[in-house]
Amino acid sequence: MLDSMKGGALPLSSLNHISLLCRSVEDSLNFYQNVLGFTPIRRPGSLDFDGAWLFKYGIGIHLLQSPDPEAIPRKTEINPKDNHISFQCESMALVEKKLDELNIDYIQQRVEEGGIYVDQLFFHDPDGFMIEICNCDNLPVIPLRGGEQIMVCKRVNLGIMPQQKMAMQYASTEESHITCA
Repeated sequence: MLDSMKGGALPLSSLNHISLLCRSVEDSLNFYQNVLGFTPIRRPGSLDFDGAWLFKYGIGIHLLQSPDPEAIPRKTEINPKDNHISFQCESMALVEKKLDELNIDYIQQRVEEGGIYVDQLFFHDPDGFMIEICNCDNLPVIPLRGGEQIMVCKRVNLGIMPQQKMAMQYASTEESHITCA
């Protein structure tokens, strides 16, 4: 069992990036840049395959061109129980309005826990990867063991980490923020 591993959990500090296999890097780059607000950044020249790197909200997204684009399953049903990445937002109404303007299909859900409500919008990127937008910071983070709240915050200003300084030299980005619960 992992709990009994000598030394405990891996000494991690943060989420760095997610990688997504794409039918078309160009279409996905357009989506992540123009719909979700990510900024393209330089990727190492030693990479010998087509792709793009983006950064915002304290995380990176690495888009990888599929060698067989037609092998990527086409998803039509929006299923909130599918693999997804979730982004916190300030205004669900503004996000919903923007998705409507962009003609992006989405579904809405509401979760309730002890009188606290979390609103969620789910939609797909061009390759069928699920995106969630939520106001999840309404829920406190309470561990299963101990039961005391760990942290609740609305906005935390992220300092630039050493490994991100080089990327920042190549891309002009706004000050990064992250929302946690």
